[in-house]
Amino acid sequence: MPFYALGVNLAKQLGGQVKQLLDEDEMEIVLKGFEAEFRGTGPDGQAVLMTYGQQLNGILQERSTGTVDRTKKAGVDYIAEFLECNDEAIVTESGLVYCPMKEGSGAQPTVSDTVEVHYHGTLISGEVFDSSVDRGQTISFPLGNVIKGWQEGLAMMKEGGKATLVIPSDLAYGEVGVGDIIQPGAMLKFEVELIKVLGDEIEVDFIN
Repeated sequence: MPFYALGVNLAKQLGGQVKQLLDEDEMEIVLKGFEAEFRGTGPDGQAVLMTYGQQLNGILQERSTGTVDRTKKAGVDYIAEFLECNDEAIVTESGLVYCPMKEGSGAQPTVSDTVEVHYHGTLISGEVFDSSVDRGQTISFPLGNVIKGWQEGLAMMKEGGKATLVIPSDLAYGEVGVGDIIQPGAMLKFEVELIKVLGDEIEVDFIN
């Protein structure tokens, strides 16, 4: 099983978002090419790349652009529905949607502060991709080290407060995405509770 784990690791590193751009038949061809090159049983790999590399790049770029555009459009539609259902929600100049759930009364952080929070992060589909709530443990990190949507949203909160942040991709992971779950252009939704503003006491890099 350790070597099966190696295969899993290679697939995660090499597959990533590319597999989202392929149909089943194309995926089979990719796997055959990988196996042949890995075993040294196929045609000259360099010659194959020289012949088809430019064509392949064009195909993947075209498909990737279309996927990102559809993902962003879905995010725009989601925000419209969210605002319609949440009268207290506001849209900032940057495009961040901030919806207070509970007003705090304590300190208000700046980007230079370290904060302690509880959060629950989902895609607009509702799929959970990260959650300190599910882990049952708060987390602390320098606010300046995280995505821009968090920097702006947390700076609007006070200790003891809780809010929903709907973060466009431009304020999150852009057109790159993260791993298999957060696709390029994806909009993210967080329920965040600001437990404490810690100043610069802790140095932890998280959600960056």
